[in-house]
Formats: sequence, structure tokens, C-alpha cells
Amino acid sequence: MAFLSNLDVALSGMIAQRTRADVIAQNVANAETTRTAEGGPYIRQCVVFTENETRVNDRKSVIEFRSMVAEHLNELKGLAGKGTTDKGEGVLLTEIVEDPTPPTPVYDPSHPDADEDGYYYLPNVDVAEEQIDMLAATQSYTANLTIFNSLKTLAQKALTIGQ
Repeated sequence: MAFLSNLDVALSGMIAQRTRADVIAQNVANAETTRTAEGGPYIRQCVVFTENETRVNDRKSVIEFRSMVAEHLNELKGLAGKGTTDKGEGVLLTEIVEDPTPPTPVYDPSHPDADEDGYYYLPNVDVAEEQIDMLAATQSYTANLTIFNSLKTLAQKALTIGQ
């Protein structure tokens, strides 16, 4: 049944949106972090998805790319391996990038992270924007779950036709 491969598409969408929600939660949790291990304020992370159009002869390069992405994701608190399926169909989590928006300067010479001019920098995380992104991720996840359940029900009914 070829239509069962569509389950992989819906499943990859659900995995991708869960990863997106994890990254958004990480952003919100660090919205006030002014000092990181790398130095400076936390920088907002964004998830980048692409359509996964893997063909059989491209399988090796995709697996190599996935392992490279998995290593980078592993550094971002255990998100490795999410947003992809074994069949190579659906959504592909290509990378997690830093938002180029500059951090917000705040004047407070008494703050421990203040520079020589008396400014410290808040992360470039806008909690309201993150809430909107989380809402969109949740709705996308729900839509993929609905498709997944519909296809599952369709497959079950197709199996009862011959009875």
C-alpha cells in the first residue's frame, strides 16, 4: 500500500514541529540570560526546514548530511535525529541557526556583566514572538497528527474491505 508512505510525511512533520517547539522553549528559558559559556548574552536560535526529496542514489549523501546536522543538534541539548524519517520523505530539519538580530543594550553600570561604558546586553529573544511561534508550531503539529490519524484510519478500513 503506497499510501502508507504518507504516514512518514506526517510523522516527519510532527517530529519537526516538536523540535521547533523544543528550540522555542529553549529560547524562552534563556530570554534573560546575559552571560553564556561562550561569553555575551544568549542568542536566539531558529529552526530551518526543507522538503526532503531523497532519492535512492542520494541516500548516502543525505545520511552524511544528517549525521553532520545531528552532531550540531546534539550540541543544542539533545535534539539530534529529529525531524527526519527513515524513508527520506517529508520534512528535513536542515539546521538550527542563530538569529542575526543584535542584543538589546541596557545601561546599568552596577550590573556584573556591564562593559566599560556601563552597558550590559539582553538576549535578542522577544517572548511575545516566541509565543506566536509556539502557537504556530503547535497548530502544525496538530494538523500533522490529524493527517496521521486519518491515514491510519483509512488503512484500517482498507484492510476490512476483503472481509
